[in-house]
Amino acid sequence: MRITGYRTLSTVHDWGRPIGDANGTVGSGRTSVPIVVLTTDTGLEGIGLGSHEGIDALFPALDGQDPRAVVALYDRMLAWVFKRGHTGAVFGAIGALDMALWDLKAKAAEQPLWRLLGARDHVVPAYASGLDGPLADDELGRLHKQFAERGLQAVKLKGGLDVADDVRRLELLSELYREQTGAAPALMLDANESWARKEAVRHIRRIEEHADLAWVEEPVRRWDVDGLALVTRSVKAAVATGENLTGLEQFRPLLAANAVDIVQTGSVWGITHFLRVSALAHAFDLPVSPVGYDANPLGHAAAVVPNHLSIEIQDLGTPVGISADQEIVDGHLVLGESPGLGYAVDENVIAQLTSSGSWDDDTGPHVRPAHAGRRLVVKPALRNGESR
Repeated sequence: MRITGYRTLSTVHDWGRPIGDANGTVGSGRTSVPIVVLTTDTGLEGIGLGSHEGIDALFPALDGQDPRAVVALYDRMLAWVFKRGHTGAVFGAIGALDMALWDLKAKAAEQPLWRLLGARDHVVPAYASGLDGPLADDELGRLHKQFAERGLQAVKLKGGLDVADDVRRLELLSELYREQTGAAPALMLDANESWARKEAVRHIRRIEEHADLAWVEEPVRRWDVDGLALVTRSVKAAVATGENLTGLEQFRPLLAANAVDIVQTGSVWGITHFLRVSALAHAFDLPVSPVGYDANPLGHAAAVVPNHLSIEIQDLGTPVGISADQEIVDGHLVLGESPGLGYAVDENVIAQLTSSGSWDDDTGPHVRPAHAGRRLVVKPALRNGESR
């Protein structure tokens, strides 16, 4: 089997609600979802989700190659862009192509990827996370009621701008999940790199007077090893970070400095990257947790990783024209038996789209505004029984 070409598509995920975080929002609730399809001389096609940027330059590294040599081809792509660098959107393109290669390898073996990778089970622990920063309390409640009804018992809230708001919203979610599931949920807070070092410590300590946080995510900038280490030493909650690191070498200083407790990777960076970061974290006895994305592409790899903790579920739907052989049941991502990643793409449906989505609006959460990190409102957090 040989790779003969590729084509790119772009569809839309309609979240049905505004989404965002401390850095901004997408008010339309419609985001773009890039797709790459690798073709072969056997007729099999591999599907990857992620950046298109740099694919033209990367494809010669794959052209005519046997796609089953996934790991070697991943390193070949890294070497192909060695001089110009592999970070940023180019790393996303490598991740999308890597995903398509793994999809092809498993399809050629007529197995779901989780089984090809050597997983014993196809049931993966999961937690709820709705990119819910801009939602009012009633909207927040309606969204997380849907997650709780699927049995999810851990939940991550977007926050970081106001102590009192974070406490109130965490208590709202705690009560909602308790009512739905009969048990108090594990609570996480995601600040999306919005704090300076001591802002982070002050904010988290105030929240910890009212809520038992399982982890706080990205409290300071991704590269601030000393700052992450300071936060880790100064608060009770575990510190999670890593989703925006593009390359195994970027994790090494964090782990060496004991600056991270929960190691994360972004789903759009691909499967090989996740497997390698997981192995590195395992050597330090640290758990890993992949950050969510459309159709949960790292679910199959998470099933085989011994130090996997929980996978993020951001939405219960899938993008327009994409179906996935998976479901959320009893708080777990349950993977199906379809070969490969279990994705099917209806290109006719995608071709009929009349409007696009974007992650790159001026106010969107992936565009860091100039004022980000300087919006912390230090109002006193409410104590039980108090009113404002």
